[in-house]
Amino acid sequence: METEIQVKRHGTSDRHGRSKETYSSKLLMAVVCLVAVCSSVPISDLLDRASQGSDKLHALSTIISQDLNSHFPPIGQEIMPRPSMCHTSSLQTPSDKQQTLQVSESDLLSLARSLLQAWSDPLLVLSASANTLHHPEQTSISNKIQELQLHSKSLGDGLDILSGKMGPAAQTISLLPFSGGNDIGQDRISQLINFNFLLSCFRRDSHKIDSFLKVLRCRATKAQPQMC
Repeated sequence: METEIQVKRHGTSDRHGRSKETYSSKLLMAVVCLVAVCSSVPISDLLDRASQGSDKLHALSTIISQDLNSHFPPIGQEIMPRPSMCHTSSLQTPSDKQQTLQVSESDLLSLARSLLQAWSDPLLVLSASANTLHHPEQTSISNKIQELQLHSKSLGDGLDILSGKMGPAAQTISLLPFSGGNDIGQDRISQLINFNFLLSCFRRDSHKIDSFLKVLRCRATKAQPQMC
């Protein structure tokens, strides 16, 4: 009887007889250890991983755009909103490589993190909309959007660790609220146009993020700025 009481006090067990609380504790320890390991990795190595992640992010968004454009109505290109209408357009970013090279490391990381965080909600909208998208490649597009979300989350976690190593300026986030809502349109044409527009905005921003991180990675190798 006493043994049963002790089991109840220490939490429930799964069908293999393992305590769920013990499992949760081990999972928590694994996460803590992972963070500790990443925190001990040199900045140059973290930047290399982040750059690889941002490259995957941009490449995947490009592939999705190609899938979408394979059956995109011609009129869509004519009436699709301009890039200046993207919700992240208010963020002041370098317009070319020369300007990028003049921005400090902390500010570049801050810009990359601000852009990536600004896509937290819009990616949810793209994911939900992809499930009902009227397009021959709907299933493929939906799966790739989900993959895009995973890569974005993974990259964001990595940049958070990096910002902790690069000081307060790198931890600054510019808020870029998304006010587009969850509805991308009722009819097929409106859905495709609005979906494509939102995806094009993400693709543009993922290219910026990738460019900023590649410059940071180059600088971390002590290369000459003009060679980055």
